[in-house]
This record gives sequence, C-alpha cells and structure tokens, in this order.
Amino acid sequence: ASFARPHLRSDKSLPQWQRKARFPKMARIDPDRLLHDLRRLADFGRWRTGVHRPTYSPDDMAARAWFAGRLEAAGLGVEIDGIGNVIGRSRHPGPALLIGSHIETQPQGGWLDGALGVIYGLEVARALPGRPIDIAAWADEEGHFGSFLGSRSATGVLDEAEIGRAENKHGGGISLRDALAEAGLAGRTRAVLPPDRYLGYLEAHIEQGDELESAELRLGVVTSIVGIWQYRLRFEGIQNHAGTTRMAIRRDAGAALVRLAAAIAEEFPRLAGPRSVWTVGRITLEPGAASIVPGGAEMLFQFRDADPAVLARMEQGLERMVAEADAAGPCRVVLAVLSRSTPKVMDPGLQAALTAAAAARAPGMHRMMPSGAGHDAQILAARMPAAMLFVPSIGGISHHIAEDTAEADIVLGCAVLADAAEALTQLAAPAHS
Repeated sequence: ASFARPHLRSDKSLPQWQRKARFPKMARIDPDRLLHDLRRLADFGRWRTGVHRPTYSPDDMAARAWFAGRLEAAGLGVEIDGIGNVIGRSRHPGPALLIGSHIETQPQGGWLDGALGVIYGLEVARALPGRPIDIAAWADEEGHFGSFLGSRSATGVLDEAEIGRAENKHGGGISLRDALAEAGLAGRTRAVLPPDRYLGYLEAHIEQGDELESAELRLGVVTSIVGIWQYRLRFEGIQNHAGTTRMAIRRDAGAALVRLAAAIAEEFPRLAGPRSVWTVGRITLEPGAASIVPGGAEMLFQFRDADPAVLARMEQGLERMVAEADAAGPCRVVLAVLSRSTPKVMDPGLQAALTAAAAARAPGMHRMMPSGAGHDAQILAARMPAAMLFVPSIGGISHHIAEDTAEADIVLGCAVLADAAEALTQLAAPAHS
C-alpha cells in the first residue's frame, strides 16, 4: 500500500517562507555534546583508528542499546524492533519529520559511516524538543546479511521468506534467524512505519568521496542516489596440466576472463555517462593452483549511475560483449544478473530546505550532487519524500579505518540539518499552532 503524504508546500512556494522566516531562530545544537556522542559511539567495536561493528554482533547490539538510552534521555519513546531497528518517536502528534541512518559498520571500517547520521538525528531532536521529529537507526544498511534489511523492513518490503534464506555474507555460515536469536531479537515484532505520520525523511552522511574536498566545499545536497547493477560472469573451460597442455589446445577459463575484463575496461568509457563507475569486485580461478590450467573462473562485476538510460545502455553493452566472447570461444561464458537497484531522485522540496539552510550557514560553500553510494534514503524515498545532506570526507576515504571528517564540518552539517528540520516542521504545523 502506498503511504499517504501529509501536506508539504512545494518547492515553488519556498521563496515565500524563506523571505518570511529566513531562519530567524536557527536551531541551536550543542557542538561539544554532538562530538562527545560521536566519539562514544565509536567506542563500541573500536579497531585501531576505526570501528569493527558488524550487524548483530555484541558490539553492534551494545551500541544500539546505548543509542536507545540516549534517545530516551532526549524524551523520545523508544523501541528496538525485531530486525534491530532503533526507533525513537516524538511524543508530539504528526506530521513528523523522520531522521535516520545506520549504526553497524563495514568490517574494520570507519567511525563516521552511518554513525554521523544517527547522532545528528539525536542532536537535532535535543535541539528542537518542541518539534515532531522521530529518529531511526536502521539495521544492516551495510549488507552483512542482506540489502538494507532495517529500512526495507520498516517500509514493509522485507518478507519472512527472505529472512529465512539470509546468511552472513562475511563468513561463518550463520543464518539471519540465528543471528537475530543470538542478539536477543527473536520473537520481537518488526515495526512498520505508520503510513500517515511522516512529512518526509532526512539522512545526513559523510560523502565517502572527494568531490566536496577537492572543490573546497563544505556541504553537499544530494539530488539523487545511483542505481547499482551487479552481475556474475562465469567462464567454463577444461582443467589440465600446466606443463604438458599445449597452448594451441588449451581452454583456459582464467585467460578467457582476463580477455573479457580487458575488453570491458576499453569499451565501457564509450558506454558510460559522465558520472558512471564500474568495478570488477572479485575474481576466482578454479582450482587456483600454479601448475593447473583453470577449468573454471568467475568474475563479479557492477556498475553505477543515476540515469536509468545509462544503466540500460551499459547492460546492453555488457550483454553484447559476453555474447561475443562466448561465441568466439574457446570457453563458455555465462552472464547472470545478481541485483538491480533503481536510482532514486531526492524530493525537490526537502532539497530546497537543505539548500536554504546551507546557504544561510555557509554561503557559497555547498553543492548539489548525486550520491554514488547506496543509502537507506533510497529505500525510504519509495514511501515518502526523502533527501540527504553530505559533509566532506578527508581524502575521500571511507570503508577504511582512516575515514575522517573535520570537526568543524561535522558541527556545521548538524547545524544545517537542524535548521532545515526546524523550517520543515514549522511549515507542516497546523495553521492554528
């Protein structure tokens, strides 16, 4: 069922309220409190200069319990639901603004990916105690067990069959159901967002790239989130002795893989858009021994773009190249689609609110930009207006223990998010309030 959307004025009327209000009472966040809570969250699973906090691990669940306690202290009603989402609900009636991100990290990852957004939400709720603002820390955005499990569960698109099939992708073979049981979540109800409560969703995040830093800018307002299309290429040859098998009769699956990977690298710049990216993420050879001609090989491949037409063009090109390689031999080549996510355009009205707040706080220091990474906002965007705010990543580094952002940029981003949240909840308030 589609979610009903409470009335929110279109972006065409924004100049009127900007002239009227111009953020006369910009939300006052507490920078010291903000930074303290960010650093405290990084203690859960701290690993060298980063954080190792896989979904449903003891450190992850301890972090969720701590965050729930901070939301309760801020006056919100809190639950940790059956998929691990931490949801803090304002005690004010809607329409409410929902702010969120995720708590778990990549293996041996950084301290701000996801964490920044949830602590921003907490601080905004504390800075605006009289406003209807709900906070969410979604479960498993990083995909340890599945794709966006928490936000998909909360929007009603995660079914029990998928939960039953899911296993930890990083080894160990533990099923999602067993992980939920070990985390103390078995038997809890999975919360679904009320269809009539929310005027929209905001998510703040580190950029995870170097566009803002290289342009000497401090804020990014996200226009769209890319689609990610992933494939498995399977090469079938004949395994044989590496010393006695003549080159003329070899059916070397590894050599076939290398030839096609090189052809893709040469052809894709002609198929791609200006912001397209593509990656060979994993190569395996079977059996992978120095003295054996590989009888099988496999390559995982993905590409990303925000334009559906560009994605379709790249897929058609990939299919053509695979068909040509298969026809040419000497190895069979089979292409399998693993997943296709749909690009999501961010809501113009919410973008405009973030832009106005950025311009007021840091004139000339923001940019409109797409997100090259996936985020929970793309899931929420299918159910309600959604938008994202980026702050710079030092060196463009993320998913690594060197991930970092300047404290001044962390504080500025939270202030901008709070200003936008204040303006949006003011706009959505009943006329008599």
